[in-house]
Parts: sequence; C-alpha cells; structure tokens
Amino acid sequence: MIRKLTLALALAGTFGFAHAATEADVDASFNPYKIGFPSAPGLTPGMVLTKANVDSFKEVLAVGTYKMIKDGYYELKVGATTQFEMNKAYVEATKKNLNTAKLGPNNGDITGFVAGRPFPEEPDAKDPRAGEKLAWNYKYGVNWGDNAAIYPFFWKYRNMESGQLERTIKMNFHFLNFKHRVQDAPVPEVTPNPSDLFRAIYVKVLEPQDLKNTQLLIQRYDDDQKLDDAYLYLGFQRRVRRLATGQTTDAFLGSDLMIEDFEGYNGRVSDMKWAYKGTKNVLLPMWNHNDLKLTDEFGDSDGYKYVSFGGKGECFFDGSWQLRKVYVVEATPVNANHPVSKRVFYMDAQLGNLNGAVEIYDRKGELWKVWTVGKSHPDHHLPVNKGSGIGIDDAFSMVDVQSKHCTTGQFKGQVDAKLNPASMFQVQYMRGGD
Repeated sequence: MIRKLTLALALAGTFGFAHAATEADVDASFNPYKIGFPSAPGLTPGMVLTKANVDSFKEVLAVGTYKMIKDGYYELKVGATTQFEMNKAYVEATKKNLNTAKLGPNNGDITGFVAGRPFPEEPDAKDPRAGEKLAWNYKYGVNWGDNAAIYPFFWKYRNMESGQLERTIKMNFHFLNFKHRVQDAPVPEVTPNPSDLFRAIYVKVLEPQDLKNTQLLIQRYDDDQKLDDAYLYLGFQRRVRRLATGQTTDAFLGSDLMIEDFEGYNGRVSDMKWAYKGTKNVLLPMWNHNDLKLTDEFGDSDGYKYVSFGGKGECFFDGSWQLRKVYVVEATPVNANHPVSKRVFYMDAQLGNLNGAVEIYDRKGELWKVWTVGKSHPDHHLPVNKGSGIGIDDAFSMVDVQSKHCTTGQFKGQVDAKLNPASMFQVQYMRGGD
C-alpha cells in the first residue's frame, strides 16, 4: 500500500504539472527576447562594474560574480545583449518531437525522448520537478552540437595572490553525440552502438612532456541510471585503467577542476537533486570573439588569437558580459559523501547551457569555487563555426576562493565533424595513441 502511494505521488509530480507545450512555447524558449532585451536601472552597455559601484547592480549578478568584483579581483565590462540564434536543426527537432518526452517515477528517468529540447515550456515554480526538467534540457541540449572539438585547448594554473604561473597544459578535447543527433550525418544515431551510448568525451594531453599523451575517455549511456564509464591512459605507464566513480570528483591533472565540472556539469541527471529557484535577469559572459582584446601568445599557424586574461593573478578573462534571461537551478548531490554540498547554476534560457556562471559550495556549505565560461557568438568566431547556431565556449575561469588559486582556459573551439571520428571514443583508440 505504501509503495503504491509513493508511486502515485511520484506520478502526480510527473503529470500534475504537465501541460501540452505548443509551438509558441518553443518559439519563446529559443527566442526569449522577441519582445525586447532585458534592462536594469542604471546598467548600460560600455560601463564597467567595479568594487566602487557593484552594490548598485547586485541584483543582476550571480553571487560568485558579485563576490569577485566586490573583493576587487575583477572589473566587469558590460556589453549589449544580443541574440544567440539556436541551431536550426535542433529547433526543428524540438517542434517535431514536441510533448514526446515524459519524466518517469524516479529522478533520472525519462521516456519518449527523441531529439531537440525535451521540455521547452517555461518552468513552473509550483512544479516540484521543474529543476529536473531543466537538467534534461541541458543534458540533451545543443552544447557543442552533434560533434565538435576544442583543438587546441590551453589550461593555466595560477597562484591568484602572487600571479605566479605554475603550469601550462596544452590538450585537445573532442565531443561526440552517439544518439539524438539532429544535423551531422549519421542522423539520428552513430551505428553500431551496442552499448547504447548517448555521448562521449575524449581528451588528449599534448604538452608538457611529463603529461604528454595522457588521455581521458568518458562514455555516457543513454540510460541515465547507468554509471558512466571513464578511462585514463597514462603515457608513461602505457596502459589504460578504468576510473572509479569517485575519481570524477578529484582534481583533474592537479587543476582546480573536477571531471564532473567539465562543461559546467559533467554528470548524470540522477546524480543530483535538482531545484528550480526562479527566473531572473543576470549578467553572463557572452560576446563576439572577434571584437575582444585577444592574444597571439600561442602562435597558431592560422593566425587565430585567443581571449586574453587580466584581473587579480590574471585569473579572469577580458570579455564582455550581457544581461540575459536565466533560470537559477540548484543541484544537490544524492551521494552524501560527495565533496560538494551543492552547485548553483545560472542557466541561459536561450542556449540552455549551465556553464555561464556557477557557484560550487563545499561540504560545510561555504562558497568554494566560482566557475565561469565565456561564450562567443558563432558568427563572430572561426569561419568553420559560422551559421552553426552553437554558443562557442571561448574562455574559462575556475577560481578557488578558499585557496586563492585559479585554473584558466583558452579555447579554439571548432564545430567540425571531421575532427571527431566515432573510433576516437573507444578504449582501443587510447592504446594506439602514442
């Protein structure tokens, strides 16, 4: 009897707030600025937020961003809000498969999903599973699209107090969606796919010499209840070893990032309890790459220049921030032994990404890290990205506010299927990587 009652309550949570989404909902989801861009009293493009004036704009700042400015670590440049038009094939897939996706009785259960944004309707504060629906929108979001690469990707480790550059790592990141593909052949799925994988990430370190050829492979199943498979290849040992589940929350290669931090959140929906905390207008780092202050310090042969860094310890990117419509989402780990007590995301309503601004709290509930990823409009970046309808991750800053240390990232993101063959995302590929 108790089991039946529990199931009934779960189903009520699933269907009690369900309503048939319409094409108008889809249009509003992908174009939240149809009737105009958001504004805030006194906030104008071109102004700079500093510790002297930041209190006047606290309501449009993520908690972590406010702290960085208030503490004098960073000065924020305000830009004009712009349209980040979404990938057309993804929008069409959302319309075609409208209302097919349904939540199951348990967190991490979904049925009927085909492709596109699963829940394009506006989140309802009265819906106890609104946060979970937003998490599914992220998991099955465009992110890097059907396939893309950060090729190359530079990470720098810095002492924020002294500004000392401790290490620079050069690596390549590759992404591939095996299922729910909407544009790049093969559509809708890469076959064969006997393990029923949804997505995979492959990483290879190029420099420095002591880490050269270190490789990471993460395979995520379409069934969210199945644990990811993760493998690490250490070049000096010349062997692949499977990562234990807990190692995804260890510091990756000695940086300030966990594997679980990748892309804002790189875990399963079922690993977290998701709470929707409301909708508001918040400044997020979004820009046109070609309009920024850039650096050619890495000397790419094609002349590509990377986002530059400044602020305290050179831990902060020189990018502009737009006032955006966001959904505030709080994720609390299901595992009580997790090193993080919660993450707070400011999810861009148009793109559906979780990585524009993130706050990470330690097990005592104190702010631990401030995690921001700046995005470029694809039409103002590399020619290969033009027209892709994908917000291009362009620079990141992960600041450990407790240890006063940071890891920064400078991207050369490329939406190019040729860089991501399916064979790359198998364990056998890692063994042949020398």
